[in-house]
Amino acid sequence: MSYKPPYTITEEIVSLVAAISEEVGKLSVLNRHDLRLRRINRIRTIRGTLAIEGNTLSEEQITAIINGTPVIAPPKEIQEVRNALSAYKQLSKWRPEKEKDFLAAHEIMMQGLIDDCGQYRQGDVGVMGAGKVLHMAPPALRVPELMQNLFNWLKTTSAHPLISSSVFHYELEFIHPFSDGNGRMGRLWQTLILSQWQPILIDLPVESIVHAYQQDYYQAIKQSTMQTDAAPFIIFMLSSILETCRKNTPQVTPQVSPQVKQLLLIVREEMSREELMKRMKLKDIKHFRQRYLNPAIKAGLLEMTQPQTPRSPTQRYRLTKYGQALVKQWEGKNSDE
Repeated sequence: MSYKPPYTITEEIVSLVAAISEEVGKLSVLNRHDLRLRRINRIRTIRGTLAIEGNTLSEEQITAIINGTPVIAPPKEIQEVRNALSAYKQLSKWRPEKEKDFLAAHEIMMQGLIDDCGQYRQGDVGVMGAGKVLHMAPPALRVPELMQNLFNWLKTTSAHPLISSSVFHYELEFIHPFSDGNGRMGRLWQTLILSQWQPILIDLPVESIVHAYQQDYYQAIKQSTMQTDAAPFIIFMLSSILETCRKNTPQVTPQVSPQVKQLLLIVREEMSREELMKRMKLKDIKHFRQRYLNPAIKAGLLEMTQPQTPRSPTQRYRLTKYGQALVKQWEGKNSDE
């Protein structure tokens, strides 16, 4: 029989999946592909995933490494940053269900840090904490089979990517297939799985939130192992993803004039200039264009149905998705009041 990791779908998990899906929807609508923000988030991701493993470099030092500026720090930590930057840069080239891509990613992540990078461990290992063994990983001889089973499950599962990515992450930590780098690979591969569902998630620094709740992260792994059920870890990771989404969702509060706001609030479906002016009880076309119509279009809140022929007699106007989100926010505030 094919392997199925043990996990339970609780009401809390279902609620978290729904909440994340809603937040991702907002991000997809409002995201302006801000390259500067994406770069900052990537730095936060690297800082978070490596800090969990004891790396002490700051975001400023990681930025310096990216810019080619000399950094005074332990060579090992600098190497860790360079490796992680290379791995995350290539993330979109890999397929989450391909084991060879997984091993290739580990080779990049751990290059120059361990001798067996890109290979499963040959010896038995345990996860230590507070001077004692917290988890004894399965014997090395079983690792190839266990990882093959896990990848086969990932290929065929119908579970939501938010759930399957969390399960894969937990199972990876349980199997502990490498002599080192298991934690950073678990976080990297979960990001890859999520990015296949929603590409925007490749740029969210979930790792920085995990680092902020590092002890809870380890506790969730421990609890899932004790219960033989990945649910506690799934809940922890989904909570971290939700918090990351909310912290990175831009607030839809652009500085718009009272005239533009007045215009947006009366738009319904597609409307002609004449219809808009009539609804607003305006008669001066020039004034309407200068103070209402053109600023709304320039701000990306209103769009033409025929942008190639702006002066077409059949030209009509409608809210953009950005404009719809803004109007929805205004109307929501009014209903609350």
